[in-house]
Amino acid sequence: MMIKGHDMTTKPLIFTDIDGTLLDHFDYSFSDAIEVIEALNERHIPIIANTSKTFAEMEKLQQTFGFNSPFISENGAVIYIPIGYFSQQPQDTLTQGYYWVKEFCQPRQYWLELLHQHAQAFNDNFIGFSSLSVEELCEVTDLSPDNATLALVRHYGEPLLWQGDDVSKQAFIELMASVGAHTLQGGRFLHVGGDTDKGKAMQWLAAVYAEQYGTLVSTIALGDSGNDNAMLEAADIAIQIKSPVHPFPLLTTKNPSIKSSEYGPKGWAECIKQTLLSSSETSSVLAELAVSQPSFGGA
Repeated sequence: MMIKGHDMTTKPLIFTDIDGTLLDHFDYSFSDAIEVIEALNERHIPIIANTSKTFAEMEKLQQTFGFNSPFISENGAVIYIPIGYFSQQPQDTLTQGYYWVKEFCQPRQYWLELLHQHAQAFNDNFIGFSSLSVEELCEVTDLSPDNATLALVRHYGEPLLWQGDDVSKQAFIELMASVGAHTLQGGRFLHVGGDTDKGKAMQWLAAVYAEQYGTLVSTIALGDSGNDNAMLEAADIAIQIKSPVHPFPLLTTKNPSIKSSEYGPKGWAECIKQTLLSSSETSSVLAELAVSQPSFGGA
């Protein structure tokens, strides 16, 4: 899909990972991206968080970022849409509090019971979120106590801190698959849950935007780790953010892809400027890369 900042016939949608992408991996700052966020808000370009973070974490972060858009939580397991954000409530959504909610898998308790029933042989290889105290999570992640408390309140999956070797990890992943669980390696944790991912959730929400606004939409996705690949590979433009702790994951996509030269939020700002806030010269380069057919069309 052609991405042009001045092309008002196609609505760009930005789907972004949070940890290590919009937030710095070490100090969780996003100060290097504030100017670009403000520029996108002025242009009414939605910024949609697509993250492993919980509802409680994201509700707080949405206010911190100044986002009023929907957000995707727990690695594509659920989408929260502020009531009234669209003129009509999207189909197949529930109303919970101040949100229309689209669920994609079973609740967390289902996966905890599955781990208890089938993963006893691997108990010495991992520590589950459900067994961590706030203090222990702070030590692992450098989160503040308040933010760690929010991170522990999960609804749709169980992150594991893997402490075993790679051979045991692969055996565990195969076992989980055999009993119907999906595993996904994030920046720090191995996530166990349903067959959901950030890409499927992004595509569902992008289709809702197209239907609600009656226009073509283009998806620009930004992420830094392997659990972002499904989102990046499904996007019209994939932007990989350089990580200070691991190499760029291998990406398989026929659509345009970009790698940032800077880390975290600085790389986020760098690449958004190139794709949406750039000179006409840069836009023309992207246009040459872009595919000709949109992924989602309006009614």
